[in-house]
Amino acid sequence: MRLLLTLFLLLAALSASAAPPVYRCETAGKVSYSDSPCVGAKVIDATPNQGIDQMSGKSRKGRDVQRTELNHAFDDALRPLTGKSRDQMDVMRQRVKLPARDQGECRQLDARLPELEAATQRETGASKAKADVDLYQTRKRYFDLKC
Repeated sequence: MRLLLTLFLLLAALSASAAPPVYRCETAGKVSYSDSPCVGAKVIDATPNQGIDQMSGKSRKGRDVQRTELNHAFDDALRPLTGKSRDQMDVMRQRVKLPARDQGECRQLDARLPELEAATQRETGASKAKADVDLYQTRKRYFDLKC
């Protein structure tokens, strides 16, 4: 019975998806923010806040925040069994809907993205431009796959 309840809770938690990254893009001196990457984009933290009711001073939470909190409670409870952090579980919830081939490519891109981000930081001149384009193409593929 306990195992059945645990499986049900895990499946319920997997039904929600994680928030995509937000990119800060600068083109011709103008700054824009998008969920799709651009050349030279910087990933920013756009975690939503929970808002406070000005009249009562109490926290007002939308359904998405409540769902996220519930998922994180499940993640914390299941961590001894799964060994995965909240972020890892968020990624797993999002990717469970993808075909197996795309899931494998997402894992490869997970390993490649930090390498490319580090390369854009250390390169200069023409090699930096090439590193920026490589990073853009990899982020675009990541976005297109819905990783």
